[in-house]
Amino acid sequence: MINVLFVCLGNICRSPMAEAFFRNLLEKENLSDKISVDSAATSSWEIGSPPHKGTITILKKYNISSEGLIGRQITKDDFEKFEYIIGMDDSNMKNLSEIAGNPSHPKLIRLLDLTNHPKDVPDPYYTGDFQETYDLVSEGCMALLEKIRKEHDL
Repeated sequence: MINVLFVCLGNICRSPMAEAFFRNLLEKENLSDKISVDSAATSSWEIGSPPHKGTITILKKYNISSEGLIGRQITKDDFEKFEYIIGMDDSNMKNLSEIAGNPSHPKLIRLLDLTNHPKDVPDPYYTGDFQETYDLVSEGCMALLEKIRKEHDL
């Protein structure tokens, strides 16, 4: 099983959106038995919280389930369990590097670095623009799946 972890600051907006989108994509591509997905936060602020209402609303708009998404904080063990740890922005990447104890940890990838326009996925908690975040997350997730397919001959 190939394990993917999406990470953002609070695990209520971007990373659960990416988890839900990617899970849905895996189901459509019949890859759920080969790739698992989860999400986490770098902070402890939203442990146990459901996704932000804006995240739930945008996922519903695209008929993507948000069932089972609960905020949690990344742990050191996650660096052993997951092959791909995907941060949403430079701040997440810096925090993840510190948690890993390695500034260039090979499992860490900023999501949009996999696309033709590498940049941060803006946090809709602050911008209020959940559509922009969804569009960027979906593009990044599709690029990630292509990367995984190539690296694992799927």
